[in-house]
Amino acid sequence: MAKEELLEINGHVTDVLPDSRYRVDLDNGHKLIAYTSGKMRQNHIRILAGDKVTLELSPYDLSKGRITFRHIEQRGPAPNRHQRRR
Repeated sequence: MAKEELLEINGHVTDVLPDSRYRVDLDNGHKLIAYTSGKMRQNHIRILAGDKVTLELSPYDLSKGRITFRHIEQRGPAPNRHQRRR
């Protein structure tokens, strides 16, 4: 039997809960509890209230999710490092 596809959806963190869990409001209006993925924990990526995140949801349990990406709003476009001297 094939593994089910995960649903990927965007939302924003409203509350930081104990045990590295977060209360997230999805863009479609639903609220759920989410936790950070292993790579985010391994690389010490911090998630604060108000951050925009991307979640993966299982089609079997839509009340829990896994945060896979944190969108950084304050960062602008990357500076052009390869400038020629004249």
